[in-house]
Amino acid sequence: MARRDPKSLRAALPGIVQILQRFSPQIGKQKALLIVSFVALMAEIFLHLLEPWPLKFIFDYILVPGFRSQSLGIPLLAGLSPFALLTALTLGLVAIALLRATAAYFSVVGMALAASNVLTEIRADLYSHLQSLSLSFHHKAKSGDLITRVTSDIERLREVTVMAVLPLIAHSLTLVGMIGVMFWLHWELALIAAAVFPLFIFFTMRLTRRIRQVVRSQRQREGAMAATAAESIGAIKVVQALSLQGMLEHTFSGHNRQSLKESAKAQKLAAGLERLVELLVGLATALVLWRGVQLVLGQVITPGDLLVFVNYLRIAFKPMRQLAKYTGQIAKATASGERILDVLDTVPDIRDSRGAMDAPSLQGGVRFENVSFAYESTTRILHNVSFEVQPGQHVALVGPSGGGKSTLVSLLLRLYDPLEGRILVDGHDLREYKLQSLRQQISVVLQESILFAASVKDNIAYGCLGASDQAIEQAARLANAHDFIMALPEGYDTILGERGATLSGGQRQRISIARAAIRQAAMSTTGFAYAILDEPTTGLDNENEHAVNEALNRLTQECTTFLVSHNLRTVEQADLILYIEGGQILEQGTHKELLCLGGRYAAMYALQSAIGKNSREDDAYAIEA
Repeated sequence: MARRDPKSLRAALPGIVQILQRFSPQIGKQKALLIVSFVALMAEIFLHLLEPWPLKFIFDYILVPGFRSQSLGIPLLAGLSPFALLTALTLGLVAIALLRATAAYFSVVGMALAASNVLTEIRADLYSHLQSLSLSFHHKAKSGDLITRVTSDIERLREVTVMAVLPLIAHSLTLVGMIGVMFWLHWELALIAAAVFPLFIFFTMRLTRRIRQVVRSQRQREGAMAATAAESIGAIKVVQALSLQGMLEHTFSGHNRQSLKESAKAQKLAAGLERLVELLVGLATALVLWRGVQLVLGQVITPGDLLVFVNYLRIAFKPMRQLAKYTGQIAKATASGERILDVLDTVPDIRDSRGAMDAPSLQGGVRFENVSFAYESTTRILHNVSFEVQPGQHVALVGPSGGGKSTLVSLLLRLYDPLEGRILVDGHDLREYKLQSLRQQISVVLQESILFAASVKDNIAYGCLGASDQAIEQAARLANAHDFIMALPEGYDTILGERGATLSGGQRQRISIARAAIRQAAMSTTGFAYAILDEPTTGLDNENEHAVNEALNRLTQECTTFLVSHNLRTVEQADLILYIEGGQILEQGTHKELLCLGGRYAAMYALQSAIGKNSREDDAYAIEA
């Protein structure tokens, strides 16, 4: 969901308010810490306002002889000698500085801890929400950009909150207090100082709008760079095999150079704004001194009053300097916050419906009733698919690539919902069950064995969290994986490379089968579960294929099983074969029935048999040679 880019800092405020409102539950949990920090902040501001006053008394009652005869106005100090008064006031300066530093410490540390706690919880919520989003979202999104939102966007919010926003809040509240005191001291000088504020607001809004546009574009560039890097590193084998390094480096370098240009432009604009503020501060100070000295000479105000006024003026403009300095960072943080909200506000297409119930022990019956589906609304992948499977049956899905076989089993897992029709499990629509309780009763073995950078034991146990070591070993034995696992350097405790890269294809597949087997074992006491096998032996040599098929036969002997395969030799014993082409079931029946039908399945089987026969003859000829 694209958000409208605010054209100025004022236009950005609704976005900032929306971010705060969206995260108010997390902020509310830090209420106690925030209250303590706010009290400390108020104490710091009061002491900041008090800090110049000892200097005023030193000037008016010690350094300037004409004012020594006047009453000090503080009974405790009125009777002191000049030396004793000087000592008391200097000690007062030290005490005020010490107390202000202590209050500032508790304020900053408390606010920083609260911000870190809030953003840590937001990061966890963001990661959890990403995991729950539908496959349709992840197919369109770039993984590198999503990783950037979880990591650097959250970190940018944390840094800017602690380093820029919190100081700005403190300085802004100090500014309000000082303006009040300045008007109390002398309204004319206060008006002279305030006359500079409209100029500051005008230039700040104008430059901030340009800074915000640049930094938002830069964040998009950074997301594109992260996506390119993640994509190339994730497919590094293909990249190197096809010599794509140069092309990908060119793409990455283009984004990198553009990001550098935008970063430099943002820094130039921020630096220009900061220098402009310094110029306005100098102008305001000069005007106040010019008129203030005249008032002192006319004995309208004291030299100490002018000193306090100039000191306040210097401090009062500090928030403006800070705003100029941190405008770019605040703009980046706002853009990061909006990017986070974009994800959090995305509603999963597939989610538990209202009133969904936990799935009971499923028996294995499946019925598709006039099911149609499309990834995009314009092109349908499945058209009015209908069939029925009895509990415990083995179903084979065959046909040319792109016909809709994998899509069909994805619907059974409820990774997607049908556009039309419905899918019944044991007579109930899939959407009546809670997702987690449904998927827990389905074991899945895919063509690409996805393993994690964890131990072998953990990878198997992911099929049933909390499984015992004995159950893990039993599952590994069922999958013909125990022997090669024990040959690894640390056996079941061996840490695998990312995506299981340190194992062969056959070994990865057998660990995936063990992961499915341990889930099947967990469900075996409550009835039949389902098994979905999507091209589980593709790319394996004969030895590994035999070991994997043997393991799969043991895994699925008590399950309702859906097998997606292009190899028709592996589906001959299936109870039901569905020949799918163009998103439709053109033929269905047993192996013998489809051969007798003499249709597309029979033609494909004859072709594969002829190719297999020629291949075996070639192998025999090679051996004789």
